Amino acid sequence: MNERVLITGASGFIGYHLVQAAQASGLEVHAAVRPSSDLSPLKDLNPVFVYPDFRSEETLRPLLEQGGYRYIIHAAGATRAKDQSAYNLINADYTVRLAQAAQGLPVSLRRFVFMSSLAALGPLPYEEAGSITETARPQPVTSYGKSKLLAEQYLAGVKGLPITIIRPTAVYGPRERDLFILFKTLSKGLDLYIGRSPQRLSFVYVKDLVDVTIAALLQNHTENRVYNISDGVAYNRYTLADVFNNVSGTRTRRFHLPVSLMKLVAGMMEVGYTFSKTTPVLNPEKLRELMAPNWICSIDAARQDLNYQPRYGLKQGLDETLRWYRANQWL
Repeated sequence: MNERVLITGASGFIGYHLVQAAQASGLEVHAAVRPSSDLSPLKDLNPVFVYPDFRSEETLRPLLEQGGYRYIIHAAGATRAKDQSAYNLINADYTVRLAQAAQGLPVSLRRFVFMSSLAALGPLPYEEAGSITETARPQPVTSYGKSKLLAEQYLAGVKGLPITIIRPTAVYGPRERDLFILFKTLSKGLDLYIGRSPQRLSFVYVKDLVDVTIAALLQNHTENRVYNISDGVAYNRYTLADVFNNVSGTRTRRFHLPVSLMKLVAGMMEVGYTFSKTTPVLNPEKLRELMAPNWICSIDAARQDLNYQPRYGLKQGLDETLRWYRANQWL
C-alpha cells in the first residue's frame, strides 16, 4: 500500500497541482475539501475526498487517526477576507489546530508542510542590494501577509512535529485566477501600471512550486525548515507584460495610472463592499502589495537542501499557461 498524504485546499489552484504531483511521486492522496467545493477539476485525478472540521483540534483528530497519514500538506487558506480577524482564523488558527491535532497520532507523521507566502516577510526597499532571505525581519504589508506570519509563529510553538514552511512568491500557471485578471487585460490590448516607480518582481511557475514542495515533504531532515521559493530570476515591472505579448502575439498600449487616482478608487471599492460577503479585487491593501518595490527572494536554501532547480522561466511558464487558458476557453 502506498503511503498516504493529506492535502488541504486540494480544490484550489495550487492544491490541484499538488494532488497531481503527489500522485506522480507514488503517494496515495486524500484531498481535504469543503462540502461546497467544486470538485470537477479533480475528477480525473480521483483522489480520496475527506472533509475536515477545523473548529478545533478535537474535531480534526478523528479524521487524522482514521486516515493514518504519513504526510500532511496544508495548502488551504484565504487570499481574500473581510478583515484581519477573518484572515487570522482561516490562515493561522486553522493551521495550528491541524498541526496540534497531528501531534502524537498512532501513525507517526513524517512531515507537515505548510504553504505560507513570501507576503509573510513583505517586500524590500527598491534600493536594497540583496534578496529576501528566510531570516529577513518580517514586515508584511497586508492582512493576508500578517496572517501567514502569525501561522508561522504559531507553528514555531508546536513541538515534536517535523514542520517545513514553503514561502512562494507570486505563483502563476493553469487554473490560476488572480494573475489571470492581468492576462485578460493584456489580451484586450491594455498594459496598465500604477505610477511610474521602478519595481523588482519575482514569479514561480506552479509546477516548479509543487515539485519543490514534494521534495520538501519527502526530505529526511528531522528538524524544522523554511524555504523561500521563486524561479530565481529578478524581473523588472514590465517583463511579465513583455513576455506575455511575445508569447501570445498580442499588441498592447502601455498606460501609467496616477497613484492618487488608484488610491481613491481602491478606497471607494472598499467602502462599496462594506456590507457585501465578498471582497473587491482592488482595495488599499491590495494596492500596497501591487506597488511594493522589491519582491526578489533568495532560493539558495532550497537549492542546497532540496536540489531545487527551477525548470520554468517566465517565457516557458507563460507559454504553457496561455495554451491551457485558450484550450479551456478562459482567453
